[in-house]
Amino acid sequence: MNVELQKADHSQAVKIWEILQKAIQRRKAEGSNQWQDGYPNLDIIKTDIEKEQGFVLIDGEDILGYCALILNDEPAYAEIEGKWLSDDDFVVFHRVAIDDGHLGKGLAKKMISLIEEYTLENNIYSVKADTNFDNMAMLKIFKNLGYTYCGEVYFRGGARKAFEKVLSKTSINI
Repeated sequence: MNVELQKADHSQAVKIWEILQKAIQRRKAEGSNQWQDGYPNLDIIKTDIEKEQGFVLIDGEDILGYCALILNDEPAYAEIEGKWLSDDDFVVFHRVAIDDGHLGKGLAKKMISLIEEYTLENNIYSVKADTNFDNMAMLKIFKNLGYTYCGEVYFRGGARKAFEKVLSKTSINI
């Protein structure tokens, strides 16, 4: 497998939405309330793509996963109950989802490593993210990749665990 992270385009929106719908169903089956309130949805994906914030994890022509990458713009993060590790520029990632047919291959971890590379390529040294308190898979990935728990942030009325990783040129684990 030769996976890459690249900006999504509008022709990929339907496939991305299929991947996210299955991820939403998985979260529900796991008993989680994350992503059970109409978010994310196809309009969000289209907006991500229009703003050039939507990214696909691909292997050749196959879309394996999706995420949104946002530079220095996450209003909820300014209201953290806790403290970030840094106040410098940052990349935040949201809406991480891997296609059902490719689960269990370490692709979410690979995607986040590629996000870290993208961050460094843009001369930014901080990656921030959040997840629901019951998203055990993502919590495990954060731990395994060296992310630090910084506190809680709030989205759509619910608390999320917030994490940050401060990067150096030697911190990428691919």
